[in-house]
Amino acid sequence: MALDLFKTVDIIELMENHLEKIRPPEAIRPKLDLGYIIENQSIMLTEIRPVFRSPSQYAEYPYAKATWVKSTGKWKVYWMRGNLKWYPYDPKPEVKSLPEFLKLVDQDKYHCFKG
Repeated sequence: MALDLFKTVDIIELMENHLEKIRPPEAIRPKLDLGYIIENQSIMLTEIRPVFRSPSQYAEYPYAKATWVKSTGKWKVYWMRGNLKWYPYDPKPEVKSLPEFLKLVDQDKYHCFKG
């Protein structure tokens, strides 16, 4: 089940404001940019890069994910391992809010999200 419309509008506003703070300089963005994907109950933070064998095409590579669990009212936090599967972020597998998730990813003290 997808997030409701009002929550989605708030999420988009929060994500756009956050991206403005963390995106690389304009000159670098053709080679590396940051974005996000909202999919069902999840928000994934992504890197946007040229495809290795076809530099004229771009692809989004997710590196962090938060999934809303309505029954608990919390976000579950995941990171993507080298095998391209999502794993719970064991130091803090749940957060109460999306800003808390973004702060957790930005701090990345265990180097799980961005390596």
